Amino acid sequence: MIRLLILFLSAYLFLEAKTSVDIKIQKTSSEISSYAKNQEEINKKMNETAQAIIKQKDEINQQQEHLKGLREELLEKEGSYDEKVKELEELKHSQKKLKEDTQELEEELVFTIAQSVSLSIILEEEYSANAESLMEYEVLELMLKSAKEKIKELNEKFYNNSKNINILNEKVSSLEVAIKSIDEKRKDLINTQRENESSLKKLEIAKASYKNKLQEIFNKQDMLKKTLSQLNIIKIDELRKAQEEAARAEAFDAKDIVSDSNLPKVKNHGSSYQAAKTKNYTGQKTIAPFEPYKITKEYGTYTDPIYGIKVFNESISLQPSEKNAKVKTVFNGKVIYADKTPILENIVIIEHDDGLHTIYANLSQIAPDIQKGKKIKKGYTIGRVNDELIFEVTQKSFHINPIRLFQ
Repeated sequence: MIRLLILFLSAYLFLEAKTSVDIKIQKTSSEISSYAKNQEEINKKMNETAQAIIKQKDEINQQQEHLKGLREELLEKEGSYDEKVKELEELKHSQKKLKEDTQELEEELVFTIAQSVSLSIILEEEYSANAESLMEYEVLELMLKSAKEKIKELNEKFYNNSKNINILNEKVSSLEVAIKSIDEKRKDLINTQRENESSLKKLEIAKASYKNKLQEIFNKQDMLKKTLSQLNIIKIDELRKAQEEAARAEAFDAKDIVSDSNLPKVKNHGSSYQAAKTKNYTGQKTIAPFEPYKITKEYGTYTDPIYGIKVFNESISLQPSEKNAKVKTVFNGKVIYADKTPILENIVIIEHDDGLHTIYANLSQIAPDIQKGKKIKKGYTIGRVNDELIFEVTQKSFHINPIRLFQ
């Protein structure tokens, strides 16, 4: 009976433990799924930001070219703008006077024609041959002749007035079009200036974000160099360090957001740049720190597309396919450094034969049994990584492309 009870309790405890483990596994799997692509998204976002900045700079350059053209065109037209407005006012005044004169001419012409018709009718009547009738007839004839001459004169004036009115109308229309064009150019200039200011603000925000990310990369590189230098693994060339810092400061402080040349184009910064001494790896191929992996940053030189700074990446960045991936040493060796840093999280440095060192930085945690002085075999777990492992290899005063160890 007791034996059955013990068996029952054992089975119950086993099932409880199994259930608890299953819950932990499910929770861990959920966390892995949630964060698996974190670093890849950061790198992708940084690349997108760089491309967006280049595109924004191109748009701003086009806006400034448009503004330049508008300013030149307005400068040419502005000189005659006031004259055109004044001339337009005078023309409209003359136009108004001509219309008033034309109205008066029309009224006078109608009256004179009516008078002429009346005189013609009267003259067609028969007059007696006495002296008084003959004198009256001659007077009427003179009046008719005068009326006809006046009609002719009025017709001519009316025609000239109409012609002048048409000419004035054309001039007025032409001036109104010219003035409207200048006013529209002014509005276009103001709108383009506003768009340009808005684009510049967006560009500054994007550049500030990008600059912070780039500065993070530099800080990690500098911290790693400093750590290796303190351990006498590498020697820092103070002159080169000062030149690189000066080049970075010059690039970051540069105000030339938009150039007159066609974009995209990097600035001529970082002329003091010197590549690290690289040595070819001739040893046997070994294992990778973990598998599967994705290379997010390769060894060697690249030029930043925004600031134009030449950067030599002395390590490679490996991204695991899942969070909390185990990181293994790639050779037999001795731990000479295992500690947490403010920028690179945890770092483990292992010394191997013939002055070879492997550096594992940005670890999310160091294995509890990894301590300075511990001798470990190839494939031994030294820690875990979440986002990406910064893996660097040196041999005496040279750097080695880490990928050559296992590819």
